[in-house]
Amino acid sequence: MFKKQRHTAEEYVQGILNHDRILLSKAITLVESKLSSDDKIAEFILEKILPFTGQSLRIGITGVPGAGKSTFIESFGKHLTSLGKKVAVLSIDPTSQRTNGSILGDKTRMEELANDPNAFIRPSASGNTLGGVHSKTRETMLLCEAAGFDIILIETVGVGQSETNVKGIVDFFLLLMLAGAGDELQGIKRGIMEMADTIIINKADGDNVKKCEIAKREYQNALHMFPPAANGWYPKVLTTSALNKSGLNEIWKVIGEFEIVTKESGHFYSNRQGQNLRWMHDVISYYLHYSFFNHGSVKEQINYVENQVKIGSVSAIKAAKSMIGLFM
Repeated sequence: MFKKQRHTAEEYVQGILNHDRILLSKAITLVESKLSSDDKIAEFILEKILPFTGQSLRIGITGVPGAGKSTFIESFGKHLTSLGKKVAVLSIDPTSQRTNGSILGDKTRMEELANDPNAFIRPSASGNTLGGVHSKTRETMLLCEAAGFDIILIETVGVGQSETNVKGIVDFFLLLMLAGAGDELQGIKRGIMEMADTIIINKADGDNVKKCEIAKREYQNALHMFPPAANGWYPKVLTTSALNKSGLNEIWKVIGEFEIVTKESGHFYSNRQGQNLRWMHDVISYYLHYSFFNHGSVKEQINYVENQVKIGSVSAIKAAKSMIGLFM
């Protein structure tokens, strides 16, 4: 049976720089792969495309359940492409902890944007990673930047206590909310509100317009109680209707204003430098964890030691130190 020849690392790099969507998709699959045989080639690709990254604007989007993230991203993405922007959407779907499966249905939910020649949608499963993003979202983002996309939209799994890691890989963090769904201010974690650069009250259409305006004032008042952000930016609260495509231009103007303010203050660049360092530390943690559990002596003893901890024969601290001793 004929077996298709695999692309070389150089072919992947050249294809990405030539804006080849097929090779970009294959390179993302390669980077997301857990096979050790793919690790070296993925590392090579990332090193070669790195000089061609960093020019895109990175926007993280999260929101409460039912806030209409996919509809908003499709409408906002279409608005951006109408302005001549090339947009990549990295959407993260939750992974079942029982079956490890994921629906990955964002291309179906964003059908209009998926067919836009200036847009690229890549759904990924969150896996066991906390923080609302895939463990290789950073790498995927860099590949898309090298492929010529002006704006990267990262849609997280959903809002919650562990969704805040996305803040650590984007320039601008947008929080999507609803009005008229109960006590809005009690239904959201304070931490994620403090990190939001803009809060958007979605579904401001029909009979819901008045409720959205009331919710807007409530959030504005709540934000005044938070300490000022280190970047000198004062978070905005806006209303929009992704369904009617209203308020989208105002959102884009606010993002543009944010970019100007943070670049003038120098925070835009220092923030990215800090993110690069955190990325390095995350990679160190990942490979230390991988090396530890694949170490010969650790693999031989881990099941026995775990059972001893379960039945209370040894403390977790003493067991951990003994395993680390085997590793070191």
